[in-house]
Amino acid sequence: MRLHDDWSVAALDGEPTAAHVGPFPRREFLQAWCTHRGSGEVLLAEHQGVLLPLHRGDRGIEIIGERDLTDYHCPLGGNPADLVGFGAALAEALPPGPFRFDSLPGEVAVPLAEGLAAGGLAAGVQRHEAAAVVDLAGDHEDYLAALRSKDRHEIRRKRRRFGEAVGPPRLVNDPAGFDAFVAMHRAAAGRKGEFMDDEMEAFFADLLGIEGAVLSVLMGGDTAVAAAFGFQDEGAYYLYNSAYAPEFGAAAPGVTLVDLLIAAACDAGRRRFDFLKGEESYKYRAGAVARPLFAIEGSA
Repeated sequence: MRLHDDWSVAALDGEPTAAHVGPFPRREFLQAWCTHRGSGEVLLAEHQGVLLPLHRGDRGIEIIGERDLTDYHCPLGGNPADLVGFGAALAEALPPGPFRFDSLPGEVAVPLAEGLAAGGLAAGVQRHEAAAVVDLAGDHEDYLAALRSKDRHEIRRKRRRFGEAVGPPRLVNDPAGFDAFVAMHRAAAGRKGEFMDDEMEAFFADLLGIEGAVLSVLMGGDTAVAAAFGFQDEGAYYLYNSAYAPEFGAAAPGVTLVDLLIAAACDAGRRRFDFLKGEESYKYRAGAVARPLFAIEGSA
């Protein structure tokens, strides 16, 4: 086991050990987070082709990426079975003090905890959050048909309301919509309006440059009404953040935006729409099921 801060290592280009975790464990996202949000000492834990990106801060050793902005944590390289040996080696290499590894899918959390225990560290595993994921099959009409009739009718009703209030809805994917996305955030009331400060804007601007990032603007006629910041790969779309212009709140922009994003994912042949963390009820009305995420916590 080697703990280091060398960002040039090839292991950072490995595939995530768990499937369907988006860009969050990968080099580009990690480096963007460290540039704009990170503090403390970087400790890239590398052993036999597996890498877990760690850092040491005021709360001890954690995986790079704060849980509110990083929806999945996951090692890079190998397969879940390799994490038992990796965890045992990590247990011997961790500096003294507390550690907490959160936002881990179950298929990596269980063997990693088993390995830490084999290496002599008592590490508790607990579910702490969930992502909400929709499995897609077929086209948009197939998706709607699979919903409960009440939820399907509600989506159609709100899309009609949007069209009557603002104009025919359409989705435009264009990085030039970033300024509108930021402005919508800042126009919101309460904590959402405070979220997009200058530092956060710079973070999102960097994320927009990574592979698979997409900025989608919901148009009502010629008016930008809402925007979504997401990531996509061959098989999935990940809805990372969204906002809408407050003056159009009564026109159901959120439901319309999500429905058009799902329709676009279906049209592109993607079979997974991931709302990411948060168990808000609207996600489940849109057909999502929970994907539990786990935290491993202990002390070295």
